[in-house]
Amino acid sequence: MTQFESGVKIIPYSQECVYNKISDLSNLESVKDKIPEGKVSDLSFDSDSLSFSIAPAGNVCLRIVDREPYKCVKFETEKSPLPFNLWIQVVPVSDTECKMKLTIKAEINPFIKGMIQKPLQEGLEKMAEMLAHIPY
Repeated sequence: MTQFESGVKIIPYSQECVYNKISDLSNLESVKDKIPEGKVSDLSFDSDSLSFSIAPAGNVCLRIVDREPYKCVKFETEKSPLPFNLWIQVVPVSDTECKMKLTIKAEINPFIKGMIQKPLQEGLEKMAEMLAHIPY
């Protein structure tokens, strides 16, 4: 199992507020316009799942498989060229600030690991940055 982690992001909102937004994916409608053109297409979601297409990987569908109130939301791929799990962890700093970190764990063939390691790490970091800057 290979693990990728984003940097820790400081978010100027309470842990509960951030968790409530990310644990119901339908709340993310407001970020659709923040995704760079040409990077992600066919983005759709409901409260428990998210699907999109990303070049050159293709279609990806993630479903929430576990919610640990105010601390963590766990996702698993339902459809993806590379099956993986994604965790979004939220830890309080104060009543008005929290930290967030994203983690991906995937079973990666050693032959392709070198090709996908850098793009996967960069994508994870960009996702963490985007989540750190949305209004909660």
